[in-house]
Amino acid sequence: MNHWPWSLDNGTPEIRRAGLGIPQLLEAVLKLLPLDTYVESPAAVMELVPSDKERGLQTPVWTEYESILRRASCATALAKIERFEFYERAKKAFAVVATGETALYGNLILKKGVLALNLLL
Repeated sequence: MNHWPWSLDNGTPEIRRAGLGIPQLLEAVLKLLPLDTYVESPAAVMELVPSDKERGLQTPVWTEYESILRRASCATALAKIERFEFYERAKKAFAVVATGETALYGNLILKKGVLALNLLL
C-alpha cells in the first residue's frame, strides 16, 4: 500500500511542496537529514546543456545551494551531472519532492548519509 499522496510511474513517492522554493526547503531538510560524508559530493545538479553553456546561461541558484550546504557542514561543491545521467539518477531516488522552484537548472539530488547514534539518543 502506498502511503504517499502521489507516486511516479516507477513507484517513487512524490512529495508536493508547491509553495516552497528549493533553497527554503533545502535549509529545512538539512536540519534533519545528514548528507553522505563518504562520497565526493552528496549534492548534485544537472549540468548545463551545450547550447546553454555557449550562450553563457547563469545559474545563481547553484551559488545559493552551495552556501546553504556549506552552512550545513558540507565542504564539497555541487557535482554537475550530464542531463540524461541526472534523469537516470532521479529515477532511482527514494523520493522526489516537487516544489515551486522556478530557477533554471534548479533541480537538486541529495544523497542521504547516516544519522549518528549520539544524535538519536
